Amino acid sequence: MSGTPIRLGVNIDHVATVRNARGGAVPDPVRAALAAIEAGADGITAHLREDRRHIRDDDVFRLKAEIAKPLNFEMANTVEMLDIALRVKPHACCLVPEKREERTTEGGLDVAGAGPDLAMAIARLSHAGIRVSLFIEPDAGQIAAAKRLGAHIVELHTGTWCEAAVHHEVEKAEREYQRLAEGARLAAQLGLEPHAGHGLDYRTAEKLAHVREFVEFNIGHFLVGEAIFVGLGDTIRQMKAAMLRGRKAR
Repeated sequence: MSGTPIRLGVNIDHVATVRNARGGAVPDPVRAALAAIEAGADGITAHLREDRRHIRDDDVFRLKAEIAKPLNFEMANTVEMLDIALRVKPHACCLVPEKREERTTEGGLDVAGAGPDLAMAIARLSHAGIRVSLFIEPDAGQIAAAKRLGAHIVELHTGTWCEAAVHHEVEKAEREYQRLAEGARLAAQLGLEPHAGHGLDYRTAEKLAHVREFVEFNIGHFLVGEAIFVGLGDTIRQMKAAMLRGRKAR
């Protein structure tokens, strides 16, 4: 039995990284988003960071205006980002932890230990008709807290599992995979929509798609890297095929 459908959200941040390395306007992340959608992407993800290291403000507004698929706006919970989100009004906002010195997002948001500002941000976004996702570890306490605070979605951090799989740390990889599977099941039982992201490639995405509770994977760095060799369209088609194989396998 194939289970629930599974969607691919394509993160175009690192197209903007290449653009910003040289300055100017190319490669254009909006053009990449349109090409990704043409190749089968079900949505587009973009993370507007405090330091604007890749995606810029104008990119987000252009994406909202020009793409016909859902826009998932990744953001830290700050006054500035909340203001931008409420002006852009994307399909969804994924609240993530953010540290200026990190290369990429490191671990999940501490929802269980968060203060009232997180609940307030979730409420304001929800009131504006924006679905709220929280990027968290596959931990029962964090998942329960996400539900309690009114989130619609949890995106479970797959980075620890992917790193263990890449380095052939078999026991750790199996343990982390089970945490992800159990986390997705708990989230679904609580009425949250389980997503997954960070570090996924063809092999790990296919395996994780066995977990039928997951309904969306958000993938960026791997896709942009592979696109250098085979093109963005072919990379996305291969990723979608891997995810569908994984979903049909169980």
